[in-house]
Amino acid sequence: MNFKLNRDLIFFDIESTGLNVIRDRILQIAMIKFFKDGREPEELSMLINPGIPISEEAMQVHGILPKDVANKP
Repeated sequence: MNFKLNRDLIFFDIESTGLNVIRDRILQIAMIKFFKDGREPEELSMLINPGIPISEEAMQVHGILPKDVANKP
């Protein structure tokens, strides 16, 4: 991808155990940072044990299973 930036730009995304903002929790954080000086982008993706069950609907969307986060922080 080749585009001109006036400043660094980060895209941030999360996956969660469901859609309820009060009850559900984050189980994955992902970021990609594009640099204005043209360096190669940096990526970070981290799984997190949410400590609560993952809804069936959420698993169908993101494909993250309880076994995938069982031993994560």
